[in-house]
Amino acid sequence: MSEVKKNERTSARKVREGVVVSDKMDKTVVVAVESRVKHPLYGKVMTKTARYKAHDENNECSVGDRVRVVGDTTGDEGTLARIVEVVERETVLRRTADDDDPHERPIVANADQLAIVTALADPPPRMGMIDRILVASFDAGLRPLLVLTKADLAAPDRLLAAYAGLDVDAVVVQPGADLTELRDLLAGHRTVFVGHSGVGKSTLVNALIPDAGRAIGHVNEVTGRGRHTSTSAIALELPEPGGWVIDTPGVRSFGLSHVTTATILAAFADLAALVA
Repeated sequence: MSEVKKNERTSARKVREGVVVSDKMDKTVVVAVESRVKHPLYGKVMTKTARYKAHDENNECSVGDRVRVVGDTTGDEGTLARIVEVVERETVLRRTADDDDPHERPIVANADQLAIVTALADPPPRMGMIDRILVASFDAGLRPLLVLTKADLAAPDRLLAAYAGLDVDAVVVQPGADLTELRDLLAGHRTVFVGHSGVGKSTLVNALIPDAGRAIGHVNEVTGRGRHTSTSAIALELPEPGGWVIDTPGVRSFGLSHVTTATILAAFADLAALVA
């Protein structure tokens, strides 16, 4: 057997670990794998990230999942690796279609922070939606962060006052604003962006990561609703000071039939003490 063919077979059997960074299409996801390589000229060790497609036979992966894969991981056109194991999740954010729906829909795995992106106007804020996403955040064990967009159209005071007692970090942004405060809150975290359609999630991602190229849309003047422009979730690495963001499609409802009273009480020590 030639040395070339032997190396090819060894490579095909080698198990690599990576992270799912893009939603599945026909049981296929995009996996990112980091490796440390030496610069060929200077000898400096660098971190290199490769992305390739992998087959999710059991249709069980979500963006953020850590997976083990085998097969062709070159990332070349037409190649496809195979997922052989999904590593146990640290966290998983779920929702249901409505409060009577028994079927949970995982949104993202292994995030540690949830940014609730809400427009102050166009479309107007929906406090009921914010409340629901907050509950889902506490249920999943994620640190919630309130991101209020379009501050050029309306003042944030009422919303900030409404959630001041929950000890939730909040940041207010508008087009062209300095995003240093938000970058600092995202640094070192794996943050999933969730919110109603049209609130500016993808616009914000494009501002944080200039080459992200996320599609953006406008709010319908008649219905006041945003149009779905991002049709899939995607994880993107932030520039310095670092971190990851997971941009998700806009939602118009957030069912909580999977949430129990016990998990919510566990998130609030003062409430748990009252019912003990």
